[in-house]
Amino acid sequence: MIIRTMQFLFISLILSLSLFGAAIAEVDSKSTTKPLIQLATTAPQSIQNISDYLISEKLDGVRGYWDGKNLYSRSGRKIAAPDWFVQHFPKYPLDGELWIKRGAFEQVSAIIRKTKAADSEWSRVLFMVFDLPAETTPFAERYDKAVNELTGISAYLQVIKQYSLTTIGVLDTDLHAIIDLGGEGLMLHKKTALYQAGRSQDIVKLKPFYDAEAVVIAHNEGKGKFSGMLGALVVENQDGKVFKLGSGLSHEQRLNPPKIGSWVTYKYYGLTQKGTPRFASFLRVRTAQ
Repeated sequence: MIIRTMQFLFISLILSLSLFGAAIAEVDSKSTTKPLIQLATTAPQSIQNISDYLISEKLDGVRGYWDGKNLYSRSGRKIAAPDWFVQHFPKYPLDGELWIKRGAFEQVSAIIRKTKAADSEWSRVLFMVFDLPAETTPFAERYDKAVNELTGISAYLQVIKQYSLTTIGVLDTDLHAIIDLGGEGLMLHKKTALYQAGRSQDIVKLKPFYDAEAVVIAHNEGKGKFSGMLGALVVENQDGKVFKLGSGLSHEQRLNPPKIGSWVTYKYYGLTQKGTPRFASFLRVRTAQ
């Protein structure tokens, strides 16, 4: 009787440990840890010497981090990229942007959020590399290494082109040329900068307008041609400023507006004297990535 009892307890212990291990594995598979990535400054800066920077196009894609084995979003969520997509990626970390083409942010965002997107969808995506997080050398040297080691290794991986300029005038010309082509703007990265996690003053985002995020706190009913639909979103930004977003919304979004409590991205052209975004308009609903 004692032996049977001990056997029962032993079997119960084994089952408990197995279930506990399975539970831990399930938690681990769903857990997320934000990658320690570098972020550009969002406020405009005065550039003293443009030749100190390497310049590239600002791509309207989804930030991606390759740790040598898997792809992760900026928030730390594992991206379910097909094995064939990452097959020839290197064994060391890459920082970049999952991108399709100019103006295709919504498409690439939808693809990377799926647990199993079709191969035909992923075949449209490129991982555009702009930095090597594990390297301890200046950015100009990291860029050279990326070009030398990553060019041509995969049909789904490209190194974003970086180039130098000598005058602000040419920079302004390039910015307007990119905007005319449907691009978002330019990125300026100091050649001597080391890779550091968090907001960096050595990376400047240059756009003809700025963007920021705000939470939806109310819906204003539309009038006239928007009667029976949303007229404007009432939002509050991270500085506590409350204002309306009445432009930039599609017909579908006016019929099915972003929910109260959701976060949206808006664009604006500087600030008023009261600190409210000037000419603010809706860009998109912020997605959890």
